[in-house]
Amino acid sequence: MNYKVKKAAVLGSGVMGSGIAAHLANNGIPVLMLDIVPRELANDEEKKGLTLDHPAVRNRFAANGKKALLKQKPSPITSKKSLDLIEIGNLNDDLKKLSEVDWIIEVVLENLEVKKDVLLKVDQYRKSGSIVSTNTSGISVNAMIADCSDDMKKHFLGTHFFNPPRYLKLLEVIPTNDTKPEVLTFMKSFGEEFLGKGVVEAKDTPNFIANRIGTHGLLVTVKEMLKRGYSVGEIDSVTGPMIGRPKSATFRTLDVVGLDTFIHVARNVYDHVDGDEKEVFEVPKFMHQMNEKGWIGAKVNQGFYWKKGKEILEIDPSTLEYEERRKLKTKVTEMVKQQKGVNKKLQTLLNAPGDKASDLVWVILKPTLLYSAELVGEISDDIVAIDQAMKWGFGWEVGPFETWDAIGLRKSVGRMQKEGDTVPRWVLNLLEDGYESFYKYDSHEDYFYDQGEYKLLPHNKKEINIQRLKESKGVIKHNPGASLIDMGDGVALLEFHSKSNALGIDSIQMIHSAIEEVEKNYEGLVIGNQGRNFSVGANLALMLMEAQDDNFDELDLVIRQFQNIGMKIKYSEKPVVSAVFNMTLGGGAEVALPSTSVQASAETYMGLVEVGVGLIPGGGGTKELYLKQLRQIPEGISIDLGKVANDVFEKVATAKVSASAAEAIENGFLGNGDSISVNSDYLLHDAKEKVLALSKTGYKAPIREKIPVVGEAGYAAMLMGAKSLQYGGYASEHDIKIAEKLAYVLSGGRIREGSIIDEQVMLDLEREAFLSLIGEPLTQARMQHMLLKGKPLRN
Repeated sequence: MNYKVKKAAVLGSGVMGSGIAAHLANNGIPVLMLDIVPRELANDEEKKGLTLDHPAVRNRFAANGKKALLKQKPSPITSKKSLDLIEIGNLNDDLKKLSEVDWIIEVVLENLEVKKDVLLKVDQYRKSGSIVSTNTSGISVNAMIADCSDDMKKHFLGTHFFNPPRYLKLLEVIPTNDTKPEVLTFMKSFGEEFLGKGVVEAKDTPNFIANRIGTHGLLVTVKEMLKRGYSVGEIDSVTGPMIGRPKSATFRTLDVVGLDTFIHVARNVYDHVDGDEKEVFEVPKFMHQMNEKGWIGAKVNQGFYWKKGKEILEIDPSTLEYEERRKLKTKVTEMVKQQKGVNKKLQTLLNAPGDKASDLVWVILKPTLLYSAELVGEISDDIVAIDQAMKWGFGWEVGPFETWDAIGLRKSVGRMQKEGDTVPRWVLNLLEDGYESFYKYDSHEDYFYDQGEYKLLPHNKKEINIQRLKESKGVIKHNPGASLIDMGDGVALLEFHSKSNALGIDSIQMIHSAIEEVEKNYEGLVIGNQGRNFSVGANLALMLMEAQDDNFDELDLVIRQFQNIGMKIKYSEKPVVSAVFNMTLGGGAEVALPSTSVQASAETYMGLVEVGVGLIPGGGGTKELYLKQLRQIPEGISIDLGKVANDVFEKVATAKVSASAAEAIENGFLGNGDSISVNSDYLLHDAKEKVLALSKTGYKAPIREKIPVVGEAGYAAMLMGAKSLQYGGYASEHDIKIAEKLAYVLSGGRIREGSIIDEQVMLDLEREAFLSLIGEPLTQARMQHMLLKGKPLRN
C-alpha cells in the first residue's frame, strides 16, 4: 500500500497535543484536533447564557488549546497562518470525521485504561488502512491496542514526540508485535522527510530509549548530590556545557520539564523493573515534598530555582529553603574552560582523579555509561539509536557511547573494574578482541561496533558532513575565516568558520576568491556551514577598535570590499545559493540577500540588526531588502513605492528578526525562488541540488538592476514616523539620528519621488551613513555594551 498523510487528527489538546498539531500544521498538514467535552460551564460561558450543549462549550478544551499556541514561549508555530490549518472539535461529536484522515495521533491522559478506551472508539470510525499512533512517553504500545481490530493493530505504533515538538528533533517510533513493516518504514521516512525529525526505532519497553536513560542519569545525579553534600547550583555548574550537555544542565532541565511530569515518568519505570534498577528510579523524598507544595518548576516560576526579583535562588534539599546560588570551581573546571570541543573538555575533566569536580562528574557519568551498555538489545537494536536518542531528545552533544570513546574506552573500563563495577560482557569482549572504541572512521566511512564486528554506520545521502567532505574531497582554498571545499558534482561550498561565524576581512577575501574559482571551474557555489549559526554578522570588535583608533580610511575600505562582495555574489556568472539557518543576522543576512537563491532551514532567524548597535546596514543589506520586496510584487500590479520603503524602513529601524523561515518569507527576507528545508540535516544537500538545477536550466547572471526610490517626499514620511516614536517616549535623540540616516539611504537622497538610481548610488549612501554613525560616541558606547553584555544599550 502506498501511504500518504494529506490530513491528520490529534486526539488531545494539552501542551503536547496542541504542540504536535502545530508542528504538523507548520509543515502544511491540515489537522483535526479533538478533546473531551466539558462537564460543567465556565464562568464566562454562564455569563453568556450558554448551555453544555452549545458547540462553543463542547469544543472549549480544543479551542483553548489552539488559542494557547499564540501565547506559548518559545512559540510552537512558525507562522500565525499555521493556525488556519487546525480544525477543532470534541471526542463525542466529531469522531466520525476520523474517517477523513490518514494519520490519527492519540495524545490523551497517560493512563493505560483511558488510552485503551479512546483507541477502541477510534477503531470504530477510522478508515481501513489509516495509520494510528500513540504519543505515550512510556506506556506499553502493545497493551493499549490489545482489544482492537486486526487492521488497526497492523497500522498502529508508538510515535513519541519530545516537547516542544517544533524544536526538539527526536521522534521515537515504537512498533508493536503486529505493526506492518511497511507502516514502520513509511513513518520513519515521513518523520524525517516531512516533519524534519531525527527518527530512532525503539522497543516496547518502559520509557523507551531517551526517557529511560535520561531519567536514570538525572536520578543518579540527584542521589549523588544528596550523598556527597553538593548544592543544586554546584551540580548544574558541572553537568551542563562542561560535559557536552545543554546550559540547563540537571536541575534547570527538571524545572523546564516540570517536576510533576518527571515524577510520573520515573514512576513508570519504577513500576516495571526490579532489583537495583528499581532502587535507582525511586524519586527522593524531598522531590515529592516539592511536588506536593506545587514547586514544580518553570510552569509556576518556582522549582529547584526561584527567581526572586533580579536574584535567582536555589533550593536546599535538606530544608526546602531557598538560598544564594552556588557554583563548583576547582583547578580542573578552570582548565576545562580553556578547552575547545566536548571531547577535549571531557578528557580534561575526567583525567584528574582527586579533583572535587572531576570525581563528581565521574560518579555521575559512570553509571550512565554502564546502564546504557546494559540496555543495548533491550531498548534498541544497537548503540547508534541510543546515542542519537540522547543527542536529539536531551540535547547532548555526544551520546553515551560517543562519550565513552572520548574519555578512552579501555582506560575507563579499567578504572571501573578497579572500583568494583560490573562491566557488561559484550563491552569486555570488544576490548578482548583488540578493539579500542565503539565507533571508528576508516577509508572515509564511519563504522559502529555491533555483535562482535564493526558495521557501516547507516548514512542518508541527504546528510552532508562538512568535516567528512573535507577529508574525502579535500579543501580547495582556506584562510582563518573561511574555506572553499569541493562538494562533488561540480559544486563548491564556501564554509565560514571564524568565532560565531562573524565576518571579517578574511571571510570577505575568501568569498571573492571562491566566486572567481567557481566561475572558472565549477557549476555553482553553496555558501553554508555547520556551526551554531550561519553568521551573527560582521566582526563588531574589529570595527569598534578601528573606529576608536580613528582608522576611518581603513573602515571605508572594508565596507567597500563588503559591498563589492555582495555585488559579486549577486552578479556571479554561476549560481550562488546561501544555505542559511539559525541566526542569520546583519552581515550574515547581507551575504544571503543578494544570492541567486536562499535555501533556509525551517529554524532560521533572519534580520538586519545593525540599529541595535547604533549603526545601519553597510554591506548592501538595506538596498537588497528593498529590491527583494519590490521583486515580490506581481507583474501588472501598481507599485506603491512609499509603502515598500516604509515597510523596509520599519523592519531595519526596529531590527526585526524573523522567528522562523516561514516568518522570514512574510517579512520579505525570503521570497520567490527561495526554499525551506524542513529537516535541517538536509540543508546543504538541498542547497547543492538547487545549484545544480539552476545550472542545468542554463543559468545566466542577472542584468544590473536600477532602483526606483521615494526621494525627498518619502524621506519626510519615514522620518515623521520615527519622530512620532520619539514624541511618545519610545525613541532617543540618537535613535532619531540613526533613523534619519536610514531614511536618507532608502529615499535615494534629496531627489524627486519616482527617480531611478543605480545600485552604486544607494551603496554609497549606505557606506557614508555607516561611517558617520560609527564615529559617534553614542554608537561606540552601544557597540561596546553589546560586546560586553550581549544585549543592546538604549542611549
